[in-house]
Amino acid sequence: MKKSNKKYYQTIFLILILLITYGLPLNATIRFVSKTGSSLPPYITWETAADSIQKCINISVFGDTIYVANGVYQEQVVMIPGLALIGIGADSTIINTQALVNSNGFVAVEVKDSCLLKGFKIIVYYNTEKGYGISQNGNSLVKENTIAKASYGMYVGYTGTNVPVVYKNSIYNVSKGIDIFNSNVLVRNNTIYTDPSSLASVVAGIRIAAFGNENPIIDSNYIIAGRGQGIRKDLGSSPTITNNVILLVDGVPDGIRSGIGGNVKIYNNKIIAKVGYDGIYKSGSVVGAKNNYVFGPFIHYGILLGPNDTLKNSVVTGAINGIGAWDSQGIIIKYNNSWNNGVNYDGFTPDTTNLSVDPMIVNDDSTQGELDFHLQKYSPLIDAGDPNILDKDGTRSDIGLYGGPYGESYVYQDLAPKKPKGLFANVEDSTITLTWNKNTEADFYHYRIYRDTVTIVIYDSTKMIGETPDTMFYDNLPPVNHETRFYYVITAFDNQGNQSYPSEEINVLVTGLGEYPPKGYDGYRLLSNYPNPFNPSTVIPYRLKEGGYVKLYVYDVKGELVRVLVNEWQEKGYYEVMFHPNTEERSRANSFEVPMGKTYSDIATGVYFYVIQVYDGRNIPVFSDSEKMILLK
Repeated sequence: MKKSNKKYYQTIFLILILLITYGLPLNATIRFVSKTGSSLPPYITWETAADSIQKCINISVFGDTIYVANGVYQEQVVMIPGLALIGIGADSTIINTQALVNSNGFVAVEVKDSCLLKGFKIIVYYNTEKGYGISQNGNSLVKENTIAKASYGMYVGYTGTNVPVVYKNSIYNVSKGIDIFNSNVLVRNNTIYTDPSSLASVVAGIRIAAFGNENPIIDSNYIIAGRGQGIRKDLGSSPTITNNVILLVDGVPDGIRSGIGGNVKIYNNKIIAKVGYDGIYKSGSVVGAKNNYVFGPFIHYGILLGPNDTLKNSVVTGAINGIGAWDSQGIIIKYNNSWNNGVNYDGFTPDTTNLSVDPMIVNDDSTQGELDFHLQKYSPLIDAGDPNILDKDGTRSDIGLYGGPYGESYVYQDLAPKKPKGLFANVEDSTITLTWNKNTEADFYHYRIYRDTVTIVIYDSTKMIGETPDTMFYDNLPPVNHETRFYYVITAFDNQGNQSYPSEEINVLVTGLGEYPPKGYDGYRLLSNYPNPFNPSTVIPYRLKEGGYVKLYVYDVKGELVRVLVNEWQEKGYYEVMFHPNTEERSRANSFEVPMGKTYSDIATGVYFYVIQVYDGRNIPVFSDSEKMILLK
């Protein structure tokens, strides 16, 4: 079945479910709306389509379906109960009410009981508190829409027995993506972007509140938070928050914040910060959190809980403070992993079930592609969770994102260790001492050291000079009576014999032993990208002798600027930057700059050059270099 036909039949299936479930008439009328339509009803073919959505609604009855063609419809839409309103697609079927907003609380699209709304982009108002994208109650499906530049993207307020459903919408540049009040709503598979440049007060991607103890479910949403919280629960309500992905991209306060009252379940959420304040923060409600993964430079805590809360099977890495308790009375914190944080545990005494180890996820380096939080085969977090909690495959739960009953079953990959980093050479007399940073994988075995008198492109046994489980190696140089340069790389092995990529190459210049001491290389350097040729991505490494302002550009063979990969001050050390020249870059917030007049589709097969320029604190250039790379599609 073709994809387009498959989507069509899925839509028809959803409509039939609504018809059967809620007793809608099976002989309902299908109507059509088009920008080239007319004002003459009944609008039952594309040739006789209505020129206005609302005109078509006004003659419709409970159970009717309306299809809307591509175009911009500048009108307010008020649906009737039991109506299915289906746009061609959120990229091209647009309801724009910017010119119509005349008061606070203006609603662009009002959805009534037992409705289906799908396939629209809804533009309301921008940089103000006026205007709602969608006002919705009753048992309805709101599916696969885009809400752009609205103060409130979607408002859900309903306490009846018919539970509303908000499903597969895209909501952009809002102060509140979805505002839930006094509702048992199911909010699933929505994509929400809160706007970092909005002049309005940005509250949250999803905001929850209630006067009672409603139980909304917030599941599998993707939230990019420019400001405000990712998910914020205020007064009342006892939501279940599961399997959401929250990206904090502009120093926003919290990933998930839980306010006063209620009991909040927070399970299997992935919270990643470019810069964030707290990953999960409890202020007043009772929180039960399990199998969450909080990753990135949180400036307060990765997870901060209080009295009577429970935290199990969760991971925090990269924060200033990992897992903390502002009041440990009645708190249960067991079977977690806080690793590579400034302070791993704070405010309570962790028991032996709480670990501080490398979790060994598939990819924890964003320069090497998309982050992947699945555990590797020999991760110490496998079957290390609460023994009273089972994974989906029936085994003892893993610690981490995919453990527990809300996780997933998958095959653990046996991957090679990470390549060694921080290689440094110190020279004394005729001995070179190599040191580097230690690998942290649980299945790490030893290192292998390679040396040659030319750049080491292929590292094999003919160039191997030793092996060691330590992070130091002494190399006694052979006799040299003329100027010679020695090149070194090291690789890491695990217990299964998997070998890592090589470390950064470092070289030592020897001018003749007994005449002058050899000299270690510790200057600036632009290294060869790998792989090369490449598709779809490549890594560009470089080393800074001192801190400086770094500019790393990519040019085509005509000398036209293609990308700005780095444009910031960096401290001395070794760096790697990924060049990923395809449309996926669009979703990586602030990762790359695209020059004026260029698009993400400009990158074609061919030769490209990457150029580095380094300036010191007085803006004086201290280093520049360039290398060639080849993209093969």
